[in-house]
Formats: sequence, C-alpha cells, structure tokens
Amino acid sequence: MQKSGIMLISSAALIAVGLLLLVLGNQIILEGINQGDGKVSSSQTLTIPVDFDSQETEIGIFAVQIMEFKDNTFSAKVLDPFDSEIIAQIINEETIEKEFDVLETGTYKLIIESTSNEEPMVFAAIGLLPDTNKQLLGFVSLVILVIGMIGLVVVGICGVKNRRKSI
Repeated sequence: MQKSGIMLISSAALIAVGLLLLVLGNQIILEGINQGDGKVSSSQTLTIPVDFDSQETEIGIFAVQIMEFKDNTFSAKVLDPFDSEIIAQIINEETIEKEFDVLETGTYKLIIESTSNEEPMVFAAIGLLPDTNKQLLGFVSLVILVIGMIGLVVVGICGVKNRRKSI
C-alpha cells in the first residue's frame, strides 16, 4: 500500500506542476498578442490594434476563429502604421492563421469584415510570432500533465488488482 501512496502523491504532484506550467506557458506564449472578440456583420467590423517594433521582430501573426462560419462572407486584412493594406485574406474556413512581414515600427491593425447581415461571434488575435522556445514550454507542460494522468491510471489499476488479491 505504501508504494501506491507514493505513486499517487507523485502523480498528483506531476499533474499540479503540469497545470502550473501550462498556465505560465500560455501566458508567456500569448505575451505580445492582442486579442479581441465581437459580432461581425456587413454593418459592423472588428478591429484589433497592436504595436510592433520592427527592430524586435520581422514577422507578425494573426488568427481568426468564426462561430457559425459561412463560406466567402468574411475577410481579414492587416493595415500597417500608415493604414496601407499589407495582407488581405478571404476567410474560407472556421479558423485561419497567417503570418505577415513587419516592415515599420508602429500600430498595426487587424480588421475583420463580413458581407453578411447575420452577426456571428468572431474571435481574433494579432501579435508577435511566438519563438520556438516559448512553444516548447507549452509542449513540455502538456507532456508532464499526461505523465501524471498515466500515473493516476496505473495507481488505480494497481489498487483494483491488489484489492482483488486480498479478497
């Protein structure tokens, strides 16, 4: 019984550490990314601004997710600090993600538009492309969490087997 107790505590500790790293990893990954949401229709757009320093980064990224998606009714565009369109994208799936070049320092804007009168909820984000080290932290936290969950399953299986043997 002592082995299973140690394994149970170890698994619980791994799960707690995994959850903590997952939360911290998400905060680190989303650092420098502005998010927004709202209803978008032919009369209402969603605009999300973000400040970029071209000395710090050369690549920006934006992502859009549309609830109740309908074909060819939505588009996304990114404007540079001079309000020049640097990328335009017809949204042809529920979720898109695109990279763009950051050439000037200043405020860039992600604008989501629709040609439909319906008003589905749209979630969007624009910001710095997360570096691979930050993304690795998210992966490591997920692995630790899964190992902790597997440990709990093993403890449960061992507990059931030991109980059957004692009967």
